[in-house]
Amino acid sequence: MTFNLRYFTITIVLFLIEMVIAFYVTQEFIRYTFGDFLAVILIYYFIKSLVKAKPIYIAISVIIISFGIEFLQLIDILEILNIKKNLFTKLVLGTTFSISDLIAYTLGTITVFFIDTKKFF
Repeated sequence: MTFNLRYFTITIVLFLIEMVIAFYVTQEFIRYTFGDFLAVILIYYFIKSLVKAKPIYIAISVIIISFGIEFLQLIDILEILNIKKNLFTKLVLGTTFSISDLIAYTLGTITVFFIDTKKFF
């Protein structure tokens, strides 16, 4: 495990942007779709700030994590764990399953992968 301050700083900036979106933005596309797009980029850079690994492995990990959380929403994991009233867990884990979230996660992961590897179309 290695710590990379540059990637951790990007993570913190993205986290702050996500908090602003969550608490102050009411426009649905930005709040939900763009927020999910940014969330996977945040996760990517968080992992990258702690682990030295090939970008493809980080991208695959991000997809697994984000899709896993989204599919947990299908079984109402917050209700099962009796934490549905907790604002933090609702923000982090979400409350409703959506195919559009999976699309946003996929596009965000692809975007950050191509930025990180400098492989543009």
